[in-house]
Amino acid sequence: MDPERSVIQVANFAGASQGIATTTLRAVVGDIMLDDVLAKREQINLILRTKLDEVTERWGVKVTSVEIREILPPKDVSEAMVKQMTAERNRRAVVTEADGKKQATITIAEGDKQSNILRAEGDRQAAILRAEGFSLALKTIFEAAKGVDAKTMSLQYLETLKSLGAGASTKFIFPMEFTNLLKPFIEHASEAMKKE
Repeated sequence: MDPERSVIQVANFAGASQGIATTTLRAVVGDIMLDDVLAKREQINLILRTKLDEVTERWGVKVTSVEIREILPPKDVSEAMVKQMTAERNRRAVVTEADGKKQATITIAEGDKQSNILRAEGDRQAAILRAEGFSLALKTIFEAAKGVDAKTMSLQYLETLKSLGAGASTKFIFPMEFTNLLKPFIEHASEAMKKE
């Protein structure tokens, strides 16, 4: 920008600019983590250009562009970075696999839960239907029993005695109320005889 100042302030402004660029680059890169150095080249270029411009302006030189083309760390640092990247990939693979197993376990558990809920709901519904069927049977029996009179009961009692008598048993036991049970038959027979 100003050739007189560049000659007066510094003998070789091109070499001095390169030297200050190297020193400033080391200072800037030293403040940034190695992983970020590789990822943030544009940001480093901007910081470097600003700092270089501050220094070189006194020499009458204007820095308009700074570009880091390639970053070549020492061999031991490169090997460490490769190991770190490999370890990070392995870690991600393990985490991804663990997440997959976790999701599979959750899905299986949810399926078992839904299966148990549906089974329990089916059992409950079946129990309700059985209870309703039993209730309906009892209602039917009760309705039929309402129409049963003493004559019907006596006939049923005699049918039972007839079944007992058909067996191979040689002893018969008659309950005390047997005579009370026969009264309706006797009365019925008497009424029938009177009508004839």
